[in-house]
Amino acid sequence: MKRRACLQAMLTLAGGAAIPALADPQADGGQLNPRSSPSSSQSAANAEPREHRPIQLHADLAVDPAREQQMLVFFEEKFRPAAARQPGFIDMRLLKLKSALRGTPPPGANYQFVLTFASEELRQQWISTDLHKHLWPSMEACLTDKNYSRLLYDVY
Repeated sequence: MKRRACLQAMLTLAGGAAIPALADPQADGGQLNPRSSPSSSQSAANAEPREHRPIQLHADLAVDPAREQQMLVFFEEKFRPAAARQPGFIDMRLLKLKSALRGTPPPGANYQFVLTFASEELRQQWISTDLHKHLWPSMEACLTDKNYSRLLYDVY
């Protein structure tokens, strides 16, 4: 019986310490985790301002199957590491289309390029660098169509 009482006391103390942190998502100095969503009890006015939200760029790419391996190696060894060193860089992915479960993919597109930066301003700084201007043409050289879509999203 004493063991049960001891365990209940420990859980009560541990739960009491954890609950205030869960109740106040800004308990870490007013910073919201960009990957967490505000609780339903928070109003939209407490949501992170638009200018502080990360952005995500999506580009549907038609990669030449004959140059696919070349492009993947270049992306992994040169392009992504260069981008990762830029201020505001969060993530960069190449998604290979596996199947269209609903709807139709863009004509000819077999990859989607997804780039996440802390802001559009920082992404613009990256694409205006000499390094990007030197590297991106090697990525584009592996495409069958350079007229690809570019969609910019705010990340919530």
